[in-house]
Amino acid sequence: MRGPIGIFDSGYGGLTILNEIHHLLPDYDYLYLGDNARAPYGSRSFEVIYDFTLQAVRFLFERGCNLVILACNTASAKALRSIQQCDLPGIDPSRRVLGVIIPSVEAIGKLSESGHVGVVATPGTIKSHSYSIETKKLFPEITITEVACPMWVPLIENNEAHGPGADYFVEKYCREVMQRDPEIDTLLLGCTHYPILYDKIRAAMPEKVNIIPQGKLVAESLADYLQRHPEMEQKCSKGGQLKFLTTENTSKFNQLAELFIHHPVNAERIQLI
Repeated sequence: MRGPIGIFDSGYGGLTILNEIHHLLPDYDYLYLGDNARAPYGSRSFEVIYDFTLQAVRFLFERGCNLVILACNTASAKALRSIQQCDLPGIDPSRRVLGVIIPSVEAIGKLSESGHVGVVATPGTIKSHSYSIETKKLFPEITITEVACPMWVPLIENNEAHGPGADYFVEKYCREVMQRDPEIDTLLLGCTHYPILYDKIRAAMPEKVNIIPQGKLVAESLADYLQRHPEMEQKCSKGGQLKFLTTENTSKFNQLAELFIHHPVNAERIQLI
């Protein structure tokens, strides 16, 4: 049976991924699930992140999704592989769960001329060293410098991203990246929230550094995946519909979601168990 493409994030940042996917592939139906009541995931343990992510994946499967995108770097780093290898065969081996790290790594390897790449992300993603590990597999000659930015997500979700208060913390972490490796010519925004801070990050980084949000990379990777896997593409419904689910109060979700998706949102509240 056909169903929507599921997009999951622990919070709101995955909406930046949904934006780019929907822009590139507007004909498909999408079901977005934000576990906003339990966000952020970045500081949680591997076991908790895995449990929460698996609950979300199962829920999206129950809502008819045959393909789920983990539009969350922390969940992709700490839960994706276990779900793919240990859980999917028992749940339904015909369904698929994909993440955001591999598409990003595949792209940055081709974008950097100096071979020196910076990655800014949440503490959880940085502690996993997923970007270093995956880059080493595909591009062993590239040097990755990873810096945790624990203040960026709270600033964004408290609607302070465009205020002067954000400048200090954006400049602080950008300065740290360049001090650790002055040869960096590419900076990957390894958290789906961070495109909201793009203008401030651009202003804080040297002009020579290319700033790379993930949304377009993930969207292009998904389009390629569907082209290479017609059996999955045929299971994705096409009505151009966007639906939103949240574990948080819907009024709060709808208000904050508009910061990311730039049009009115009417979410349904659900519980993950």
